[in-house]
Amino acid sequence: MPLTSTAVPTFATPIISAKPVVLPAPDRGDDLQVRVSAPASGTDLPVVVFAHGFSQSMSSYDPLVDFWASNGFVVVQPTFLDSVTLGLTPADPRYSEISRFRVEDVQRVIDDLDVVLGAVPGLLDRVDRDRLAVAGHSWGAQTVGMLLGARVLDADGEPGPDLTDSRVKAGVLFAATGFGGDDLTPFAKENFGSFMSPDFERMSTPFLAVAGDADQSMLSTRGPDWFTDVYHHAPGARGLLTLFGGEHSLGGIHGYNATDTTDESPERVAVIRRASWAFLRDALGLDDLAFKQVRAELAESGTGRVDVR
Repeated sequence: MPLTSTAVPTFATPIISAKPVVLPAPDRGDDLQVRVSAPASGTDLPVVVFAHGFSQSMSSYDPLVDFWASNGFVVVQPTFLDSVTLGLTPADPRYSEISRFRVEDVQRVIDDLDVVLGAVPGLLDRVDRDRLAVAGHSWGAQTVGMLLGARVLDADGEPGPDLTDSRVKAGVLFAATGFGGDDLTPFAKENFGSFMSPDFERMSTPFLAVAGDADQSMLSTRGPDWFTDVYHHAPGARGLLTLFGGEHSLGGIHGYNATDTTDESPERVAVIRRASWAFLRDALGLDDLAFKQVRAELAESGTGRVDVR
């Protein structure tokens, strides 16, 4: 049974979008390209900075972005160095540092938010900068998680710097990877162990985790529960949306009719975008009813469930 709440709209308002907005980044090798999407009308709009997964770009995740923007959010999407649109190879000296560059890119977007928003005529005056959230999928979830308080353990098990950004008030993490160490396959340890060893102890900014109960990663020795570590161990976790039958693309959140989606489900995507929208409105102090209503209806839908704490 699909969610039918009248408190959770479909596509309510026409949207406008601008790309590429280019931020100079001389230390990065390539300037940072960003897309901005926003409702064509409305004021006091909250902002979400969205971090794409590996190889995607600012042009990905339209099923989420279109919905959020049509329903009152400004969505800002940077393109990271791992995007196929840039064509970096492992021979590039920046390749081994892409994880660091990703976090710096999100920080740069937030630092230069007025420049980014100013690319859309009239938008700057319609935004509430105090209501700023981050969201990301897969590697993107790990990226923005750093601004929510996650840290990376070094080879000796010591946590790295705390990059918590007080300007960020909430987050949504889609398929966020779990603990490192022995929870990683030998391949993942060898190739990604330097950044896939998170510590969630100081991750106190409120967030919603989203995971599929059929998401079996080739990078982990564990099952789909690996993607719920962040919910169970971070103090800022407010909810866990589990999608029954959901794999890593969570039904296809990264693109309409994407050919690489292994678990294509428009119904699953509809649940995800509505639940995440409702959570963000709740966490940013805009609406304390929609998320409760989505949770209640989801309990009867057979599509998934929401745990809260």
